[in-house]
Amino acid sequence: MKPRSALATAVALALVTFTAPAVAAPDPQEWESVLDAADGQTVYWNAWGGDARTNRYIARVAEQMQESYGVRVEHVKLDDTSSAVARVLGEQQAGNDSEGSIDLIWINGENFAAMREQDLLFGPFAESLPNFALTYPDENPEVVTDFTLPTEGYESPWGKAQITFYYDSAQTDTPPQSIEALLAWAKEHPGQFSYPRIPDFTGSTFLKQALIELTEQDDALYAPVEDAAFEEITAPLWAYLDELHPHLWRSGRSFPESGPNLRTLMSDGELSLAFSFYPTDAAVAVMEYELPESVRSYVLEGGTLGNVHFVAIPYNSPHKAGAMALANFLLSPEAQSQKQSLSMWGDRSVLAIQQLEPSDQALFEQVESHPSALPADALSNTLAEPHPSWMNALQDAWLERYGVN
Repeated sequence: MKPRSALATAVALALVTFTAPAVAAPDPQEWESVLDAADGQTVYWNAWGGDARTNRYIARVAEQMQESYGVRVEHVKLDDTSSAVARVLGEQQAGNDSEGSIDLIWINGENFAAMREQDLLFGPFAESLPNFALTYPDENPEVVTDFTLPTEGYESPWGKAQITFYYDSAQTDTPPQSIEALLAWAKEHPGQFSYPRIPDFTGSTFLKQALIELTEQDDALYAPVEDAAFEEITAPLWAYLDELHPHLWRSGRSFPESGPNLRTLMSDGELSLAFSFYPTDAAVAVMEYELPESVRSYVLEGGTLGNVHFVAIPYNSPHKAGAMALANFLLSPEAQSQKQSLSMWGDRSVLAIQQLEPSDQALFEQVESHPSALPADALSNTLAEPHPSWMNALQDAWLERYGVN
């Protein structure tokens, strides 16, 4: 997720100049009119496609949207969300303000910041979705805040993520409980840990987790990076990585491509400690025989970085009604409980489950349980995401130092 590179490459990705008459967007507050307009539309949902479980869930959503609302959902699978940002910007520069190629984007963080800065999003719409009220935003401000930035109705939440470590208990009795302890563990277990190559978002999140723990100036991370002394604040991180890398998988000379690649290396026995941004990732992998039964999940003692992920509608989507209908369905108890189920994806719900009607609460009573899963209260200590500008700065600095390998 790299808004800086997205903006830099937008001209190259720009479409042939196209001008079409503007079509009035449906009023999100007139919900029945939105549903009437959505019927028969095709929504092109650009979403990360790098994990089979995510793709499985989106495919199920597509079936339900067709059956219930007459909306066809096409999953446009992305390797990097910034490519979708660049496409919308390219269309804007080409004068295509009403017939864009993207109707909904799975987005957050620096990509949301980039699109808001360039006026590339439709809205506000999120707080008008009937199911948005089920998030109880007054009591759960994380559903209206994205990497410190107010969403202001331009994004709709649909899931939660938090760094969760997992290890093979047959090989490791006591996993490291902090970033500093991880360094000592890696020295004792050379080649048994790694993190994804930057700019993969899981790898970039590891950098932020480490920086939060290592710097004594973590308050500066929640303001734009240009207002901080970047070199001074990040110096402990680079010193840490310089010491850590020789003890990583392949001695730090190369890195896995993504979080799912970490899981594959764990399955192949090349790693005995890994992490994911999805708390149930390891448990689902064990259930599906991708990881050994001896794998266990845990979080660091000081907490781990977490966030809410969102969907947003580009300003030039020609199918805004269908996109809003899809965003609203994603917030329904039915869709959220299916997504949280270990048999489907295992992604955490953004709904205030204890405040739902009893019949809806019952949908979340997981019949599945597994010793590889985290205890229910394990994610109570969630570290907030830094300002989105830090992601770009950290990625650029990492690539300058280590990206030649």
